[in-house]
Amino acid sequence: MYDLIGDIHGHARALKALLTKMDYQETNGVWQHSEREVIFLGDFVDRGPEQIETVQIARNMVESGNALAVMGNHEFNAVAWATPDPRNPSEYLRPHTEKNLKQHEAFLDQVGEGSRLHLSMLEWFKSLPLYLDLPEFRVVHACWHPTYLESVKQFTDDRNRLLPEAWEASARKGSEAYGAVETLLKGLEIPLPGDHYFLDKEKNKRTDVRTKWWQTGNLTYRDLAMVPGSEIEKIPHEPVEAHILPGYDGEKPVFVGHYWMKGEPAPLSEHVACLDYSVAGDHGGKLCAYQFGGERCLSASNFVWVHA
Repeated sequence: MYDLIGDIHGHARALKALLTKMDYQETNGVWQHSEREVIFLGDFVDRGPEQIETVQIARNMVESGNALAVMGNHEFNAVAWATPDPRNPSEYLRPHTEKNLKQHEAFLDQVGEGSRLHLSMLEWFKSLPLYLDLPEFRVVHACWHPTYLESVKQFTDDRNRLLPEAWEASARKGSEAYGAVETLLKGLEIPLPGDHYFLDKEKNKRTDVRTKWWQTGNLTYRDLAMVPGSEIEKIPHEPVEAHILPGYDGEKPVFVGHYWMKGEPAPLSEHVACLDYSVAGDHGGKLCAYQFGGERCLSASNFVWVHA
């Protein structure tokens, strides 16, 4: 059986505490369990104090057969930051803007930008699949969206990894590959109607809103919006057309990270669970796991966590 672990963001001490709590032991440099296997939901880097050790723990577990992992948006961004843009040789697939540097600088400082270790980690990031569709459940960093999952197949290999030649298109805004990867790794965003907007946590003006894509029924933009609490009144109560949201078919459970949840960990619905509980938050959060036991309907009692 599997233990699924949410976004770690460089908090290796919390990761080791969580693995210990779930009865994993470190043997010959690899954390392992005699009966269970970890699945990491991505976002190993950026923000935290122990990013190198975090990647090393996860990578050793994956390469030794004691874990699986999917790519998070921060791994995708790390590769794009370091990849020259073929159309603009002096630029990179992820522009080296002040905003992007601020998000990524802690990792670059810790790993040493351009070092052998940095390049080795980037190669491992490239090897991570965008999603897993296992017999008992599914795993994706941010959004299980059937349309984009079908679209992304032309850009991935038989293990759901981005093809080398697909990285440029995946980072090129406006392309089919970009739309698919952006949704799977960062969530489904929809434009607000009219001239509505809100400010994100960095005080940037936003006219697109990230959605609670798993919800179904007659919903409004405000029902679906994932925005800072101080901004929710700016989101209109106008109905969203049903075809915009994928919902979730409930065929089997799906696990995501990415969304910086707070409070007591619990499923989002019978078949959807988010395991990102803000371990890298300013006021301390939780590193969270779900101990899967074959159940069709997810249970709050299967969540396990440690505090940052």
